[in-house]
Amino acid sequence: MNRSVAIGAGAVAVIVLIGLYLSAFTVSMTQQAIVLQFGDPRAVVTEPGLHWKLPVVQNVVYVDKRILNLNAPPEEIIAKDRKRLVVDAFARYRIVDSLRFYQSIGSLQSAEDRLKPNLVSSLRNVLGDHTLEELVRDNRAGLMKKIQAAFNGAAAQFGIEVVDVRIRRADLPEQNSQAIYQRMQTEREREAAEIRAQGNEEAQRIRSRADREVTVLIAESERDAQIARGEGDAKRNEIYASAYSQDPEFFAFYRSMEAYRKSLKGDNTTMIVEPQGEFFRYFGSESGRR
Repeated sequence: MNRSVAIGAGAVAVIVLIGLYLSAFTVSMTQQAIVLQFGDPRAVVTEPGLHWKLPVVQNVVYVDKRILNLNAPPEEIIAKDRKRLVVDAFARYRIVDSLRFYQSIGSLQSAEDRLKPNLVSSLRNVLGDHTLEELVRDNRAGLMKKIQAAFNGAAAQFGIEVVDVRIRRADLPEQNSQAIYQRMQTEREREAAEIRAQGNEEAQRIRSRADREVTVLIAESERDAQIARGEGDAKRNEIYASAYSQDPEFFAFYRSMEAYRKSLKGDNTTMIVEPQGEFFRYFGSESGRR
């Protein structure tokens, strides 16, 4: 009898333990939970720790409450100035209403599938009203705020709050980039040719000025040289005249010797003259008299 009672008590204890095990569930710091009863939501648990539910008839669905990433595929968008852009963007979001999220979407994979078109649509709507310069240079931060606000309006129906939207890259399409590159290259080549032409013109101007200055310097130098030679010749003639007046015979002799030296210079000098000519008068007499 006692044995039967002990077995029955043990069985009850096991059942109670199993019931407690099936009734308990834990929620971590990064999660929130929805308690469902036959598929209908009964409670939303946002506090971490140990919690309870009815065993068997109730189950728990966990929803992530961390900030999550959403990567949109690169999209070609036409800006306000009719320029085509390939935009690569991403967003960060979190689930703030887990019950609405579960009822409208159900899972994170489905959330990404539903949110990506909304992100692309927000990008198109906002960037389509602004120019490329505003996106790239003038008002990038302001445009990100506008895209975030537009995306938030679409994501709120799913119990999602968009924390941030960023554009990784906004490039022109490949064919446009090549055309712009060719135009930039042509413009730079034109500027280089213009600079070279200006340099050549300035170089020619400098060379002309230098040639003119050289010509002036040479002319002035030749003029000064001619003046100096003229003054030297005048001085020389003055000296010769003074010397001639002092001793005309010696002067005539000296001049004849100079003439001989210059005329008979070299080893192969041949002269055909009359021996009795005036040129050789000092060859026959020391005094030069015949």
